[in-house]
Amino acid sequence: MKDLILLAEDVERLTGALGRLCEEAKGRAAFLVDPNGRLLADSGGAANLDTTSLASLVAGSMAATGSLAQILGERGFSGLFLEGARAHLYLAVVEGGAILVVVFDGGSSLGLVRFRVKRAIDEVGRILADFAVRDQSGKGPGPARAATELAEITDEEIDNLLSS
Repeated sequence: MKDLILLAEDVERLTGALGRLCEEAKGRAAFLVDPNGRLLADSGGAANLDTTSLASLVAGSMAATGSLAQILGERGFSGLFLEGARAHLYLAVVEGGAILVVVFDGGSSLGLVRFRVKRAIDEVGRILADFAVRDQSGKGPGPARAATELAEITDEEIDNLLSS
C-alpha cells in the first residue's frame, strides 16, 4: 500500500464504514491503520484511547504476525485476535495492506466481530481502491496530480513568483 493522501471526504467515507462496522459488530471502536502505523480513520469510542500509540503498535503486531506466518510456511494470516480480561482486539488485513481493528468487550463475541469484519473488509477495500484510482488518474491530491500541476507552470509564472 502506497502512502495515501486523504481528503476530508475520504476520511468521512472511511469513518462511515467503520461506524457501521462498530454498530453491527457491537464493538466499542473501530480503526483503520496503514502498514506504517498511521491512523487513517476511526469510529466509536476512539476518544477514550491513545489512537496514535494503538495505530503504531497494531502495525508492529501485524508485521510480527507476518513474520510468524512466513516461518510456518504461510503466506500470511487473515486475522489476529487479542483477548483481555475486559477488552479484546480483532485485527484483519484489508486488500493493499491496511489493517482494520475492532475493539470490543463482553457485549459482543469473536464470531460476530469476525463475521462483520469480513463484510467491512470488502467495503473498506473498495473505498481504498477508489482513492488509488483517483490518485493515479491525477484527479486526486496524490503525486500524479502534483506532477500534472507542476508541468503546467510556465517560466513566466515562475519568474513572477520569484520576483515578487
